[in-house]
Amino acid sequence: MTLFEDLKWRGLIKDITSPELEDKLNNESLTFYWGTDPTADSLHIGHLSSLLVAKRLKEAGHYPILLVGGATGLIGDPRPTAERSIITKEELLKNFEGIKNQVTELFGYEVVNNFDWCKEINFIDFLRDYGKYFNVNYMLDKDIIRRRLETGITYTEFSYMIIQALDFMHLFESKNCILQAAGSDQWGNITAGVDLIRKKTGKEAYAFTMPLVTDSTGKKLGKSEGNAIWLDKTKTSSYEMYQYLINLEDEMIISYLKVFTFLSKEEIELLEQKHQSNPHLREAHKALAKELITFLHGEDEYKKALKISESLFSGDFKELNSDEIKEALKEVPNFEFELETNILDILINNNICSSKREARELLNSNSITVNNQKITDENYVISNKDLIDNQILIIKRGKKKYYLGLKKESN
Repeated sequence: MTLFEDLKWRGLIKDITSPELEDKLNNESLTFYWGTDPTADSLHIGHLSSLLVAKRLKEAGHYPILLVGGATGLIGDPRPTAERSIITKEELLKNFEGIKNQVTELFGYEVVNNFDWCKEINFIDFLRDYGKYFNVNYMLDKDIIRRRLETGITYTEFSYMIIQALDFMHLFESKNCILQAAGSDQWGNITAGVDLIRKKTGKEAYAFTMPLVTDSTGKKLGKSEGNAIWLDKTKTSSYEMYQYLINLEDEMIISYLKVFTFLSKEEIELLEQKHQSNPHLREAHKALAKELITFLHGEDEYKKALKISESLFSGDFKELNSDEIKEALKEVPNFEFELETNILDILINNNICSSKREARELLNSNSITVNNQKITDENYVISNKDLIDNQILIIKRGKKKYYLGLKKESN
């Protein structure tokens, strides 16, 4: 299978600007770039498909450049609904450094900042050297602009297309970069860059778009949609990522395996067969979680995420340390308690039960566990022997409701 065929099979190519690109990807060595604006100090899983496409191209002999938009990030590309919030230069610089360090550590790609060349261009030069090549009717015909005309679009947002085209032109001239890749929502912007290069130099540049990675409802994965899974493990832990991946809707799992892993066509098709035969075993989900977390965070982090998940599923927390438990249960209600406190008082005082009557009923019906031990005696007193790492108490009410207790420190 050629590189282009593999990208198509994985669903990673939507549109191309020229049929010549297939041969160039398969048989030449191209410098290419893709871009992102630094709206946060970490990339998320919505960006990851582009990063991995770049890795696939790099392994085939092409040279990747990531452009982080220090200039365009100050403006914000047009969204389908409303103008983006403007962020400060200080925040943008912090975000740029975070993304640069992340990408350099994970992938070793060259990272450039379009602020470095945009800051040198004055307004008159911008209009003379770039603006005159853009017909307003041509710009209005671009999908993202057309969708905003009814609600209104500012001149600042309208100019974003010119700056992105300028970026392609700059990299074409300074780094012999002849290819841009982007998400399918950027088609209008990247074709503007191809057109600008042709008009100014008479030479040919190329571009292709990748389908946007979405959830099962069709929402784009990302910060603006409120469903970001961050690549930085301090923002999204390996355990949280594991839970997200293992609980993916069945209809998404095979496409995610194609996009987010380097498993072969044969390996993925075998996992697809297993998934269709025994979906409850979630073998495809587990394979995705293993591949992705190991790649991003390392094997130890994957093993930790697996260990936490298995302990949480079985209800046996004794194999976990306090940090792992806090990571697993950080979203559940938590409370502080003192030793030698009656279980009935703990249940009522911390809103685990609404009344003594309810607490007694749950105790009598074997519905309360403390660190996976059934408690039925309403006079049971919590002591050191009940604690994990001498500080943690996990109370489970019924089958799914967890509460995390932390021992009060002595004054």
